[in-house]
Amino acid sequence: MSRIYVLHENDAWVEPLRAAFDERRLPYTEWFLDTGVLDLREPPPEGVFYNRMSASSHTRDHRYGPEYAAAVIAWLEGHGRRVLNSGRALQLEVSKVAQYAALEACGIRTPATVAAIGRERIVEAAREFEPPFITKHNRAGKGLGVRLFQDREALARYVDGDAFEPAVDGITLIQQYIEAPEPYITRVEFIGGRYFYAVRVDTSQGFELCPADACRVDDAFCPADSEPASPVSLFRIVDGVPGDLVSRYQRFLADNGIHIAGIEFILDEDGVPYTYDVNTNTNYNGQAEAEAGRSGMRGIAEYLGRELQAYEASALSSQVALPL
Repeated sequence: MSRIYVLHENDAWVEPLRAAFDERRLPYTEWFLDTGVLDLREPPPEGVFYNRMSASSHTRDHRYGPEYAAAVIAWLEGHGRRVLNSGRALQLEVSKVAQYAALEACGIRTPATVAAIGRERIVEAAREFEPPFITKHNRAGKGLGVRLFQDREALARYVDGDAFEPAVDGITLIQQYIEAPEPYITRVEFIGGRYFYAVRVDTSQGFELCPADACRVDDAFCPADSEPASPVSLFRIVDGVPGDLVSRYQRFLADNGIHIAGIEFILDEDGVPYTYDVNTNTNYNGQAEAEAGRSGMRGIAEYLGRELQAYEASALSSQVALPL
């Protein structure tokens, strides 16, 4: 019997999806891709495969999760299996440089960015920018490595000091700081490559904002915590995305084999949107969804259920078409 297979490395983030599967009595199996053995001599099982590998896996001591997932997905795709969030999607998940190149190819504006390979090159890269500017990690998630600098001297002190956070892949980005008139960003959620909803995220308390109900952030309040420090949620589902941004995002997703994702943008003082992050391991904030009467994980479960039905119908049709 064919099934839904969920490829991931964080049990806590999958809990709401398990509940949504159980509600719909969908058959599923989880593949926890941290360490393991992949026998290339064997074919994969029948079913559809949903890739939820995260760029921040190394922060949970799963350093080689993305590399293992890439090998598994190559094996699956080599056998013609249906992979939702493909190998190309994983490439973009673990590299903001790749994200920005792909976004720009679809006519989507991104902040001016320079990649510095090696710690000693970071200050040199900052000479390309008038302050203020920000740094961030190329392979990140959860706002890893995001810091705002008002001048190059402050950056030099940080890079030379004990507080410096090296990027796991050795690539640090120096990026144009987009000064928004109000302290918020917008995250646009897509399921099945189609717009699901947009969520406004308050950034007044820091950059490290995780929407997942199980999320714990050390240096900034995360409203998804079970015991929040404030009754006010930083996440609110809203209507309206500027211009043709949704259609551009949908084309970008289709061009890059991405089926489920959250895409983040910020508006500058002139109302111009700058897109700066694509998260193919998207999570949802329970409080914001409860207030809006929406559920991303239920939406994903329904989508995966339809994909499984389509896969089984195609397999049955192929069997019927076989010559006697």
